[in-house]
Amino acid sequence: MDSETEQRIIALETKIAYMEDFVNQLQAVSVEHTETIEMLRKENRLLANKVKELSDQAEGDIPNRKPPHY
Repeated sequence: MDSETEQRIIALETKIAYMEDFVNQLQAVSVEHTETIEMLRKENRLLANKVKELSDQAEGDIPNRKPPHY
């Protein structure tokens, strides 16, 4: 194998090593973002339920409520 071919193979192996590292970093970020999204969805559901619960309670405290067209 001549020197030029060997240098080209080394360059390709180096690029592949950097690409593998980059893909691993992207995967880690993707996993972190997925966990964050799931946590935010859960919090959003809890808050939505709490707002609905508070809204239902507030409606029960208003006697003789006027119709919306007034």
